[in-house]
Order: sequence, then structure tokens, then C-alpha cells
Amino acid sequence: MLRGELTVIAGCMFSGKTEELIRLVHRARIARKNVRVFKSVLDARYSKENVVSHNLKDVDATPVSSPAEIDSLLSNEDEIIAIDEVQFFDRTIIDFVEKWINKEGRKVIAAGLNQDSKGRPFGPISDLLAIADDIIKLNAICIKCGSIANKSQRIVKSDSQIMVGSTDAYEARCRNCWEPN
Repeated sequence: MLRGELTVIAGCMFSGKTEELIRLVHRARIARKNVRVFKSVLDARYSKENVVSHNLKDVDATPVSSPAEIDSLLSNEDEIIAIDEVQFFDRTIIDFVEKWINKEGRKVIAAGLNQDSKGRPFGPISDLLAIADDIIKLNAICIKCGSIANKSQRIVKSDSQIMVGSTDAYEARCRNCWEPN
């Protein structure tokens, strides 16, 4: 049986994760692969129906609320499953990803924050990184000093781990400029 593979794109806010996911989707479509793109319903910052990067590059996507919903929407023709903001899904995403790659032979591309604003692993991302065949780790530029940034600084008050936002709520920061909150 043909096995699939898992590529995880991880990094902080504004590091280009979604842009890289969109790039890989476009390349797969050029190669005439059947690609299905999904996003969390929680992320409606730029569009409810497209995956959109901060620099406004986009690709059509299906908004979903759970990994089981993704699974129910797949057809036998779908060779590649691309998922943006994977940190917003619960831990069942791990079992589904393993099923898609190990039993169904599909390729999965998952993009998401590797850490929350407190610097802790975000959702299922650490487990996905552990089982990934390929990891693309991206950094941003620190908004304070211009160094390499690997932290997402929340600049508004919220105690919730999940708070969807953009430049209105977050900044990319290096470890020296980052203030754990």
C-alpha cells in the first residue's frame, strides 16, 4: 500500500505560514494533483471562504469546525489535504492525519502556530511536528528591533489561548523583545 506523507509548516505570527501553504497548493495544482484546502471556521479575518495570507494572497478553502468534518467532505479523488490554522483543531486531528497518510496514502500539508502567545505549544501542533515527514519552520522579523522573530506577542488583553487577530492584536517578536503574558 502506498503511504502518504505529512508536511507541517510552523512558526510565529507573520512568519509566512499561510503564504507557504498557498505556494505548495499552487505547485500541487500545477502538477495536476487533486487538492482540497480546509480552514478553521474560527479564522474569518480576511475571508470566510478563502485561506488568505497577511499579504492578501489567497486560495479557495472550505471552512470546517472539526477534523471529522474534513474527513466527511473528502472524496477518493482528493490526493492532498491542506489545512490552515491547524492549531485551532482539537487533538483528534492527529488520528485523522495518521489515517489519511498511513491508511489512505494521502499527502497532508498542515500550517499553524507552533506556540501560543505565552510561548507554550499550541493545540496539536507539537504532536504533528513529531510525526511529520517534512517540517518547514518559519520566522518573522521582530517589530521592535528587526532581529529574527520566533514569538507571537499579544498586544491586547485576553486570557484565552485562542484569540483570532492580525496586526490589531499581535506582533512578531524576537526572544529578547518578547514579553510573556
